[in-house]
Amino acid sequence: MATLSLHMVHPHVSLWRQAQRWRHGSFSCQLRHAGRLQASYRGLEAMHDDGYGTVKDLDYYYHALGELVEHDSGPPRWFCPVDAGSSVEDAPLMLYLPGVDGMGMGLCMHHKALGRIFELRCMHIPFHDRTPFEELVTMVEDVVRAEHSISPNKTIYLLGNSFGGCLALAVAARHPRINLILVLVNPATSYERSDIKTLLSVFSPLSDRACIAITALLNYNIDNEVNMALSRMKSGKHPLEALSRLTNNLSSSLKHSNILDKLPEDTLRWKMNLIKRAASYANCRVQSVTAEVLLLASGADRLLPSKSEADRLQKKLRKCKVFFFENHGHSLLLEHGVHVSSIIKCAGLYRHSCRYHRVFDYIPPSTTELKEVDKASSDLTFRTSPAMFSTMEDGTVVRGLAGVPDDGPVLLVGNHMLLGIELISLAAEFMRQKKAVVRGIAHPLLFPNKARTWSEGHDFFDFLILWGGVPMTYKYIYELLAAGEFVLLYPGGYREALHCKGEEHRIFWPDRTEFVRMAAQFNATIVPFGVVGEDDLLNLLCTFDDIRSAPFGKEIMRAYSNHLKLRDADHEVIFPGVYLKIPGRFYYRFGKPIPTKGRQDVLTDRHAAARLYTHVKSEVEGIISYLLEKREEDKYRKLFPRLLYKAARGGNTEVPAFDP
Repeated sequence: MATLSLHMVHPHVSLWRQAQRWRHGSFSCQLRHAGRLQASYRGLEAMHDDGYGTVKDLDYYYHALGELVEHDSGPPRWFCPVDAGSSVEDAPLMLYLPGVDGMGMGLCMHHKALGRIFELRCMHIPFHDRTPFEELVTMVEDVVRAEHSISPNKTIYLLGNSFGGCLALAVAARHPRINLILVLVNPATSYERSDIKTLLSVFSPLSDRACIAITALLNYNIDNEVNMALSRMKSGKHPLEALSRLTNNLSSSLKHSNILDKLPEDTLRWKMNLIKRAASYANCRVQSVTAEVLLLASGADRLLPSKSEADRLQKKLRKCKVFFFENHGHSLLLEHGVHVSSIIKCAGLYRHSCRYHRVFDYIPPSTTELKEVDKASSDLTFRTSPAMFSTMEDGTVVRGLAGVPDDGPVLLVGNHMLLGIELISLAAEFMRQKKAVVRGIAHPLLFPNKARTWSEGHDFFDFLILWGGVPMTYKYIYELLAAGEFVLLYPGGYREALHCKGEEHRIFWPDRTEFVRMAAQFNATIVPFGVVGEDDLLNLLCTFDDIRSAPFGKEIMRAYSNHLKLRDADHEVIFPGVYLKIPGRFYYRFGKPIPTKGRQDVLTDRHAAARLYTHVKSEVEGIISYLLEKREEDKYRKLFPRLLYKAARGGNTEVPAFDP
């Protein structure tokens, strides 16, 4: 996975003057608001259990449907899933609008994950019910209007699955002034262009129950079940256990076929008329929708042309992001590897109020999201086997992060390696060892507004958002420190991350002291750190200096449409060519914490601020020198000794390093 860098940029306006204005101006109100929201997501700790991976599959889904059908009667209504648990304080409301089955259990694999960050309510339409589509729209509208009247600034989410997608679009079109966000999963607006009408006409001589059974089989994605079984075996599950779950899921629809015996004879005809009316109603009003839309589309949908429909809807909707799942079927929410809560967060659409704020609306990563990071970075971790050290208060260097404070605000200040390849291991280790989220300060280009995503998993930009990265503005640094966070800062920025040949492990810091003043403002602890090892992993082939001096080099650089000026006007952002070596090892060391509590001189005396800044800088340089010297003592620095060590003691064994 390609990695990019975080960095710090210094604007022309003094950070200190900005901070003083924020402190004494209206920004203090925002900080008081931040305190309330901070408490809500602090209650949801890092690596919380989001429920993904628990034993919920098609067997569970059909069993739940069987119980509902057995005792079902009455009009459409809302229910709150018991297994969703309690949500964080001040959580926004999410209404789940089901597919044409109407039972409301299609979200069962996501109940816990969504129930932790939303107040979750699911619509339930009994099989015997014959409520027209317009009345179902009114039913949703009643809830939306009531909630909006109570909290006008609060966002309301409509998660519409298939038929429910039409319902969500209809409600949004009729209420453009209410703050809605739509999450549409294979919306049935493409019903008139689908093959399902032809298919059902072919099987029309059969009974309604037979047609529903055939439709259910088409709705089912066997490929995904096979992939799930293989994934479980790769994660260490016994092959027989994975095979047993696969066969159970494949036979679930047959085992619970008794559900069909309880359906009225005209059910299929009513459902098809209902979905036809819903698609027509939504399509006539789709251009009136002003709400933000996140559209999840399956590339292997056998019931609806969901992929082409996503293309069509994105052109008609004003604010629409599309996330494609190439190898998934129509029942996307019942398939393995789909994490709706993570996708909402990565799209920047999780918020408590009408405006999204990267600090106040942040939700820490769950166990599943940490596993996704580990999976994406497994190759890098295997190659580099990161060894982390920290420094205790008495100056003792220890393996691990015991020397880093447990509570914030903490400002981690260090050096970049090439392309910021040290970032993922650093953030993941803080998560595992201290359950602390390191909030990185990043260039705005690392937060692209991605309108279309084809990835089956997360990319680097998604991980940056999941790990709480924020664009580089001093307002964000101020808010993060005020909220008591762990903040990661690279004063060297792109100049270090895209350095030239022979500049490995050098730091390029500006002569600015704002970050030490900011730390002193909030009594933050500054932790200098250094990391080395890129020279053991890769070599530079060419840099922007090589390109500029080559024939036609200046023309190439002018044609590079996305380049940026660095802090140094003589340098351009041109990503270097590299080649991999037989890898060595990455070494991290976090220096002795530097408290700023009581350092009022840093706030008022620029000479005192300069002295503290110089001290931090010299600490980072000293740590880098220390690591470069001590790594020569590590007999496991090379890859092959580490492989032999793990082969003898187990793949999960921590490999020793040098004696600190």
